Amino acid sequence: MIQNVKVKANYVGLAFKNGKLEKILDAGSHWLWGGYEVEIYDLTKPFLSNERLDVLSKNKDLINRLEVITVGENEIALKFRKNLLQGVLTSGQYSFWKEGLEQKFELLRVDGDASPDVPVALLEHTILAPYVRKYTVSNNNKGLLYIDNKFVKVLESGNYYWWKNHYNIAIVIVDTRLQLADINGQELLTKDKAAVRINFYARFRVTDMLKAVAENTDYQRQLYTLVQLALREAVSALTLDELMLKKENLGIEIISQVKPKANDLGLSVLDGGIKDIILPGDVKEIMNQVLIAEKKAQANIIMRREETASTRSLLNTANLMKENEMLWKLKEMEYVEKIAEKIGEISISGSGNIVGQLKEIFTK
Repeated sequence: MIQNVKVKANYVGLAFKNGKLEKILDAGSHWLWGGYEVEIYDLTKPFLSNERLDVLSKNKDLINRLEVITVGENEIALKFRKNLLQGVLTSGQYSFWKEGLEQKFELLRVDGDASPDVPVALLEHTILAPYVRKYTVSNNNKGLLYIDNKFVKVLESGNYYWWKNHYNIAIVIVDTRLQLADINGQELLTKDKAAVRINFYARFRVTDMLKAVAENTDYQRQLYTLVQLALREAVSALTLDELMLKKENLGIEIISQVKPKANDLGLSVLDGGIKDIILPGDVKEIMNQVLIAEKKAQANIIMRREETASTRSLLNTANLMKENEMLWKLKEMEYVEKIAEKIGEISISGSGNIVGQLKEIFTK
């Protein structure tokens, strides 16, 4: 039996007889004698499955024309063409025609951190996306890295990549910026049993992330409780009047009391203070009445002081005028001038002493 087999460019033919590979047919026209089975393969595509390759591996000519890639467990192979990523091969055995497309393969282990092995541009590639886990620690933050629920290290701000594998990766983000804790609406009793509501604040920063996160739960809530208790203790030791007088400095005392306990939480408390003190309606009314009474008393004292000073000034003036006739005349002329300012018109007769007439008018 004679057959003519035509193989197109970029293709290759394998001629089998009785299940055994006998000939490899390159591009062109081939005459075959006697019962051959021919399989045509595209040189630009992968060759065969693993099982078929094992059968054909006894043919040395075929093996020499193939590039066999073996990808083990916990490995992947990156396939490049003209330095561009074309695909990813997972564990298994693959074969490609050497005379096909110009291809390059790079084996990578995927059982750990991806960043030391692969450039970031490749890790961000959409083809690699199904195989990569990406974590971002933003500016002013740090991260605690846990692998299989075990703490490994502290991560600074930046991007981090891990292969998707059987490891459990978790990153706890911690804000290292200055933070504010508001302790609002605290209903407290003073030493003299006056009920007040106080709003307090405290500024703090996380300084030891392991203490704050790994060794404690909800450090913010614990700090809230510490300040709340210190505020309650401080207010209960003061009367209402003492509280109103010391409210500006009370925050310093409370923060100094909280700081050592906050350090045990991995926190550094910088400062804090009372934002406002809210009194009940009846207490506020009483305070207003007391304030009004105090202001009236102060006003009376000032009036009395001014009256005393005025009387003393008049007395001194009188004594000086008594001893000095010229000063008396000057004072008399001063009052005459003041009176004259308020007179619109003066009528005098043409006879007699005009100055005497004016004197007589003002004397009256």
